[in-house]
Amino acid sequence: MATSKTLQGKRALVTGSDTGIGRGIATEFAREGAAVVLHYPFGPEGAEAAVKEIRQLGGKARAFQADFRDIDSVKALGQKAVDFLGGLDVLVNNAGITMNRPFEKVTVEQFDTLYQVNVRGQFFLTQSLVSELARDGGGVVINLSSGHAFGGLREHSVYAGTKGAIVSYTRELSVELCKKGIRVCSLSPGWVRTENQEKVQGADFDWDEAGRTLPAGFIASPSDMGRVAVFLASEDARYIYGHTLVADGGQLAILAATGDFRAPMTVQFGQGYVSGLGQ
Repeated sequence: MATSKTLQGKRALVTGSDTGIGRGIATEFAREGAAVVLHYPFGPEGAEAAVKEIRQLGGKARAFQADFRDIDSVKALGQKAVDFLGGLDVLVNNAGITMNRPFEKVTVEQFDTLYQVNVRGQFFLTQSLVSELARDGGGVVINLSSGHAFGGLREHSVYAGTKGAIVSYTRELSVELCKKGIRVCSLSPGWVRTENQEKVQGADFDWDEAGRTLPAGFIASPSDMGRVAVFLASEDARYIYGHTLVADGGQLAILAATGDFRAPMTVQFGQGYVSGLGQ
């Protein structure tokens, strides 16, 4: 385990942590000394592999299943986490699903499924854990949003709506729960190289070339997001309430329709009214 132990003694539940960003967050929490409950929606293989890795490093972890379309299942997950951990200090609402489909073809069932999993599930899980998070001086809630909350990508109308809702909901909840000592914030990842991304992009996709489209020059790993989440869960972030921290490698910093941001500009603005130009 790492020597800094930023989260030593903390007890955390990370939803959707069998793969991808959630698994990266759970693993980094454990490296920093937290006891962790991981959640998986379907098969246990990924979550159990992460639990094994954490235990081999000397950490405490366990995995539980829950279907985020079913509120009773969601609440049962929270109770199992509290029972195993002996309380709760940090809740990371990462569980979520996506799809792309033209707006005109989205069905009511598809719409409801994404909002049930991405918004309703985390809303009522958090609600069920308020009393536990308020104990011992208060805890931290970290909601996972997305760059889709801030920029449009075709065929993602439903997913973008859920992620925008999380940004707004986070702001309001931070104001409502602060009196209980609970700090609420959000993390908005950009492009992260997860198992699902690799499956969708295919074996021939050039990740290095894709990374050069970002100011950072690379696509993030799940552990990169885990490190940001460690910060948000720690006392170092104790003054951050209600805000969404964007960790996207600079993707949103690039002005749209400007071409290659790395190339020098070939035009000169300001000639005739700013001295020293056009010479």
